[in-house]
Amino acid sequence: MITIDALIIQGGGIDREEVEHWIDEKWIRPDGRRGMWLFREIDVARLHLIRELRHDLGLKEDVLPIVLGLIDQLYGERRRLRRLRDIVNQLAPADVRQALLQALSSRTGHGNDEA
Repeated sequence: MITIDALIIQGGGIDREEVEHWIDEKWIRPDGRRGMWLFREIDVARLHLIRELRHDLGLKEDVLPIVLGLIDQLYGERRRLRRLRDIVNQLAPADVRQALLQALSSRTGHGNDEA
């Protein structure tokens, strides 16, 4: 974990007011309290993502919560899929795993996947 001062130094052009605003908006959720925050690795990564979205890609502030929400959903689904993969690998017999892989690969790239 790092402090807000260390984060600003490492932040690549992000100033304290910006970070505090993003915390107030709950786009970043460090531990601690105002002025004494501690940022985990995930907080730092999210900060860099927000900076890229705002500064490099020029996303407007009112759009950012929507984009962040979609990104959060995407990562949540990826975690669930990894968990499902791990469970299938652990519990399913080899022939079932092979059949699943074949079924998935035969549908890939044909544009007929159902939502």
